[in-house]
Amino acid sequence: MTQRIACGDGVRREPAVAAAHAAIRRGDLVVIPTESVYAIATDAFSSRGLARMREVKGYDERSPLPVMVGSRSTVAGIALRVSDEARVLMESFWPGPLTLLLAPQPTLAWDMPDDAPLAVRMPLHPVALALLAVSGPLAVTTANLPGLPAPVDVDDALSQVGGDIALALDAGPLAQEAALASTIVDATVDPPRIVRPGLVTFDELTRYCPSIVPGDPPVTP
Repeated sequence: MTQRIACGDGVRREPAVAAAHAAIRRGDLVVIPTESVYAIATDAFSSRGLARMREVKGYDERSPLPVMVGSRSTVAGIALRVSDEARVLMESFWPGPLTLLLAPQPTLAWDMPDDAPLAVRMPLHPVALALLAVSGPLAVTTANLPGLPAPVDVDDALSQVGGDIALALDAGPLAQEAALASTIVDATVDPPRIVRPGLVTFDELTRYCPSIVPGDPPVTP
């Protein structure tokens, strides 16, 4: 049975984060709030945790998984050749709903493919940031089953994936208007390219990174 800890008011945040950290170190899955949706998280370096996450989401055993970090300085340890443009975007929009695709460090001992970009972001939610501050990088993906909407409250998240979750951190309902995807920018190419529009707009991105280009327009049949 999934343990659930209410921590939206900050009063129980410290013990909630400690319990989540302990579960993650065991390779368990936990549900955490981000600024937009509830998500499943586990230790990015836990083979057990990554395998269970892929199983829950129906992913192939070598599928790349998004990674969240608690500080910009952490990126240098997991990504290779971080460009000046990528650094500017991190400084301008992190923490926040911007995901960067970066080249992964090929020497890391984790079950992430080294032939695919690493999707990295720093979330803007105090509970997620408090957990990342003690856990280090986490593999994080939305707490929904394939084909279902991403959940904005813990009840919805647990109704979809609860049987596989050791612990859920309940920070209350998230703002409906924030329940949009993060913007994804491919920073492995020059110039950087938007590959998925989201909460951070093209105009906002070009204000700090004028070289960025929009993604390819949809093909009209």
